[in-house]
Amino acid sequence: MRILPRAARLGLVAPALALIVCGATPLRAQAPSSSAPAPLPPQTQDDDYTSYELLDPATAQFRILYDVTATRAGAAFFFNAIRKGSVASDERVIALASGEPLRFEVVSGADARRDGHPRADLDTEYIKVWLPRPVPEGGEARLRIDKTYKDAASYRREGDTIVFSRSLGIKRNKVVLPPGYEVTGCNTPAQVRVEADGRLSVSFVNLNPNATDLVVRARPMPAGAAPFAAPVAASGAASRVATDEPAASLARSAALPISERAFQDREIVYHLQPPETNAFDISHDYTETRAGVGQYVNVVRAGSRVSNPSATNLDTGEALRVRTLVGSAIAEAKVDPGQPITPALEVVVIDFPPVTPPRTTRLRIRETYTDPARYGVVDGVLVWHRGFGRPRNAVVLPAGWALTASSVPAMVVLTGDGRVRLDFVNPRTDEIDVLIRASRRSR
Repeated sequence: MRILPRAARLGLVAPALALIVCGATPLRAQAPSSSAPAPLPPQTQDDDYTSYELLDPATAQFRILYDVTATRAGAAFFFNAIRKGSVASDERVIALASGEPLRFEVVSGADARRDGHPRADLDTEYIKVWLPRPVPEGGEARLRIDKTYKDAASYRREGDTIVFSRSLGIKRNKVVLPPGYEVTGCNTPAQVRVEADGRLSVSFVNLNPNATDLVVRARPMPAGAAPFAAPVAASGAASRVATDEPAASLARSAALPISERAFQDREIVYHLQPPETNAFDISHDYTETRAGVGQYVNVVRAGSRVSNPSATNLDTGEALRVRTLVGSAIAEAKVDPGQPITPALEVVVIDFPPVTPPRTTRLRIRETYTDPARYGVVDGVLVWHRGFGRPRNAVVLPAGWALTASSVPAMVVLTGDGRVRLDFVNPRTDEIDVLIRASRRSR
């Protein structure tokens, strides 16, 4: 049987205390009434990211931190499947916007279908999470689901080597090794980093449509080996070396932190207007986590003009104050653009309540850009040429245009209104140079 403590069954304790004991009976809600409810739309979600922290190899356990965003407007619950073959324990859920624990319980697939997840597998159990509020129209609900799995088929020893072998359907993932272990194998191209606590990790973005059959191997470091240390930016050694010496470059490289590309959660979508206008709409989603920050400053790229700026707090759905400043007005408003202020410099400033940890804020910024140097029509051919520095970018062609060229590999789909959309995912830390051409579908 699987039994939850009585207080947890009644929703009276924080989820961190609601421990699930192996073999207990799943908590089930009351049977539905005789009158059948109206069909529910499917559960929708975005921004999935998973971190697997490998625990003592003798336990065959690993901790999972799963970040996910519920996006279906009006949804009151979110459902997370407990994978078959894994024994779950130590579950807790927090709202990423507030850092506060959320109520949850384990339910059957049938209960999940009835309460808001009509596509739930009837042979699977689910963690049912009560959202802080129903997902607002034009907003979302960000969650972190924390749980520990025991699964000897996925995490095992082979001699002195540990092996983490698991099929991962989520596209952005990280595996953190136990303390004192080094990476000796990874069958998927991945970043290798030292975490803040000295553990090594591998992280990757899956660019393919199917799940990744990941295999990570590691072995313990010899006794007495120095612990791993994460680099510290702008270390004294790096800052003291003359910049024109080769050693300076090495010193700077030694001190340069490596950001985890898979974790970066900015999403940018470019909706192209008819190319004769040289205009395109930008939607930019961004999470602010820095304590005390209550302002986002977007520097308009040289050669572009900006119009119609707006911003939304996605955690609440509320509109935010937006200002467009040029030249001396930037300094007068005491806004720091992060670069010298010139008469031609233009910025869009979004104001929101300053972040107070553990709270964070998810923003959606919308603007219209006009940029004849990078977007337009030449001899009847649509031309788009722009560099993308963020990991995830999408370009939606105008209605009535057919894609004929993309210099960088992209996933291509049709939108609901029949427009061609290209999704670019760059797992590297450098910029991609995207050139797109298209032709009219009809005269």
